[in-house]
Amino acid sequence: MPAGLPESLPGSHGDGGDHDLPRATARLQLHPGFTFADAAAVVDYYAALGVSHLYLSPVCGARPGSTHGYDVTDFTRVRDELGGEPGLKALAGRARAAGLGLVLDIVPNHMAADPTHNHWWRDVLTHGRASRCAASFDIDWTPRDPALHGKVLMPMLGQSYWDTLVAGELQWVPASADDAAHLRYFEHSLPLAPGSVDAAAATQPGWYDPTQAEGRTRLHALLERQHYRLAWWRTAAAALNWRRFFEISDLVGVREEDPQVFDAVHALVFRLLREGWIDGVRVDHVDGLADPAGYCRRLRAELDRHAAARPPLLRLAHPWLVVEKILGPRERLAPDWQVDGTTGYDFMDDIAAVLHDGNGEAPLGALWASASGDARPYAAHVAAARRQVLERHLVTEYEGAAACLHDCAKQEPGTRDLTRAALRRALAALMAAVPVYRSYFDAQPGARDASAAQADDVMLDQAMQAARAGLAPDEAVALAFIGGCLRTPAPPDSETGVLRRRLQQLMPALAAKAGEDTAFYRYGRLLSRNEVGSDPGTLALPPAQFHARMAARRLACPHAMLATATHDHKRGEDTRMRLAVLSEMPAAWADAVAAWERACAPLLSTLPQAPDPGDRMMLYQTLVGAWPMEDIGKPAGSNTVDAFLERVSAWQLKAIREAKRHGNWTCPDPAYEAACEGFLRAIAAGWPLGVLAHIGQFAQHIAVAGAVNSLAQVLVQLTAPGIPDRYQGCEGWDLSLVDPDNRRPPDFAQLRARLGCSAGWAHWLAHWRDGRIKQQLIRQVLAVRRAHPRLFADGQYSMLAAQGALVPQVLAFARTADAHQAITVVTRLAATQVDPTMPRIPPAGWGDTTLNVSAPQPSRWTDALTGHVLDAPMGRLRLREVLGGLPVALLLRQP
Repeated sequence: MPAGLPESLPGSHGDGGDHDLPRATARLQLHPGFTFADAAAVVDYYAALGVSHLYLSPVCGARPGSTHGYDVTDFTRVRDELGGEPGLKALAGRARAAGLGLVLDIVPNHMAADPTHNHWWRDVLTHGRASRCAASFDIDWTPRDPALHGKVLMPMLGQSYWDTLVAGELQWVPASADDAAHLRYFEHSLPLAPGSVDAAAATQPGWYDPTQAEGRTRLHALLERQHYRLAWWRTAAAALNWRRFFEISDLVGVREEDPQVFDAVHALVFRLLREGWIDGVRVDHVDGLADPAGYCRRLRAELDRHAAARPPLLRLAHPWLVVEKILGPRERLAPDWQVDGTTGYDFMDDIAAVLHDGNGEAPLGALWASASGDARPYAAHVAAARRQVLERHLVTEYEGAAACLHDCAKQEPGTRDLTRAALRRALAALMAAVPVYRSYFDAQPGARDASAAQADDVMLDQAMQAARAGLAPDEAVALAFIGGCLRTPAPPDSETGVLRRRLQQLMPALAAKAGEDTAFYRYGRLLSRNEVGSDPGTLALPPAQFHARMAARRLACPHAMLATATHDHKRGEDTRMRLAVLSEMPAAWADAVAAWERACAPLLSTLPQAPDPGDRMMLYQTLVGAWPMEDIGKPAGSNTVDAFLERVSAWQLKAIREAKRHGNWTCPDPAYEAACEGFLRAIAAGWPLGVLAHIGQFAQHIAVAGAVNSLAQVLVQLTAPGIPDRYQGCEGWDLSLVDPDNRRPPDFAQLRARLGCSAGWAHWLAHWRDGRIKQQLIRQVLAVRRAHPRLFADGQYSMLAAQGALVPQVLAFARTADAHQAITVVTRLAATQVDPTMPRIPPAGWGDTTLNVSAPQPSRWTDALTGHVLDAPMGRLRLREVLGGLPVALLLRQP
């Protein structure tokens, strides 16, 4: 038994099977300011809240000071800045004693390309292709540029290479007792190849002095003898010869397809699992890998093997395994991946969409088109963004794939006439039309799940059909050739196999950068739908379709994660729920926008480069959606408003650069950015009067209905098929914006104090703005999950129908296992009926609306939240009784 762990698992039933799985998780963001010790200090809070596992952000060695841990520098060690392995084990022991387990977020796709702290990468820079670590990284050692043959491009310089030399920024550091001779570039230490240093450097000071012409010449010659080539950071997009994470040129791709690399990357995780310190993993960006399905199958086998070797009292038959995978419309996770499911962006989309009103689609679309001057649908924005990102941001990946296509085409008589230009245009057209994150064509198609293989074929056919429009005849032939390359079985290391891998690894980078990191900031019909995993072109989901998806989820992936907020979300779960109210009241929203535009007209005349109409529309939505809850219903202090404006200002700057219409991250437009900042400050200048006050009043007007949506979202998340994850601090109202705003530290002291409040539902409802009503809802529902684990882990799912005047305002379903049954009932689309003082529809508002409980007649039910007993003598419950006190109910059938 590992020292530090209790002799048994307090949260385990010890029977293997589904009891090994989490009941609910709580995501914690670890960093030097919130370490394992800090996490241990909140274990008791999360145990009282009712989760079963803490779900930790990456814990492996990372860049010093990293606030997220995804820039891994050492897979073999637990990060010292977090407390090292002793700190992790102390946290695990504290968690076990409280009945909690641990789930780790792992990052197999990439590492930090850090020459100082990443020893694998440093070894490659030192020894080049002969390095023992060379196979660990996805490096093209024979790229198109002969100057890079056998070298690694290092685009880390702040100016051109020669200007860097002349400026003396590269400094020679002679060997010492502690370190070999190396070069210093600011905080970076650059290794030198063995035998590359001039012998005279050891005896002649200033031999490599860059401030002297001769020294500079020698320093240049020394650098030419290295296995890397230093370059201006701006060269990365077009010249890089190694796979990176998206367009981040200091994160290098890792070759998990190599068994030895896989073993080295995962050795620490497997040992921690085998010894009983952790119980499962979440895999970051699985789509970036060469073979996601093969990786997942191997990971599952290894996790199971190491779990079987755990101490008997720490038995774990089924380690939990979920993958960060964005599913497209109608896309399903292939069962042959052998994972428990995704990290829940698909659920986040479903629950958000069903809480939007589809009747608002046309008027909101018309308002956006009129206000922004752009009537194009979201799909057109994505297609345009994909082409732009290919041409300007993923140039090296795009051009490399096109060149590889040309090489393959030249080898066959039937395709040798295809020009690189035709292949390039066909590739751009195809990539712009792919409707999912990536395809999974495999070297061994017979080993794939048949339905998944068919889905890939159908997807590719549809994408090729869309791409064919507008192509010239030779480009259409080139398109067919590309499709054939994707579909043709070939060994992974063959030319066709390498090409297929390049194409399929380009797809997710393009999808992410063009969609959520570009088009999301250009198309603003309703920003609550511009969320990771969502399609902004789809405003709402009818309840019947929602129920069908939940029933399918229960059959296909009953133990997938259910997310409503993450460290990567664009807007907090309650920001989205407040903005969703606008789908119910598009006319009122249009009137408000028109009034604000009239009031802002004088500002626009003095700030001619101020936000364009589309950017102003998105700014208004951001102010309304994220308006601090504590300010609603009372005048806000200037300090609170100032802090809020700072957050919105940071969002606005990021939105401008991500949209890539007025500059971007590498080539910003300072004049436009300054004008937008001036506009934001100008509308706030008259506070507590003026435009900002009017925006705050509108936020107050819709906040109550937004809170109804929020409580509905929470209850459905906690009772739908799957394992709910609660992101840190979101037990209270989550009105955050995109990172880094969504990674602000929670106020755990306040959360702990509020959790201990026993005032009761009437008090929490009356004081709903402080967030205790949401927190107490989470606590009580998680207690029900704890008391009825099988009901929520495996229970059947069935939709329930309502009758009466307010049928559109209710969403209900049942979970059933043996003789046990729970019914979830939530209020939706409440904007026109909501009580203006508290988040509920008054009892009288429900009128004669009833719910068919589909239970043996007569039946009696207990509301697990309030304790109220309800009778359904005719198999129907009156909603004025079910939802008369709270906007949500969780009913348990009495024996």
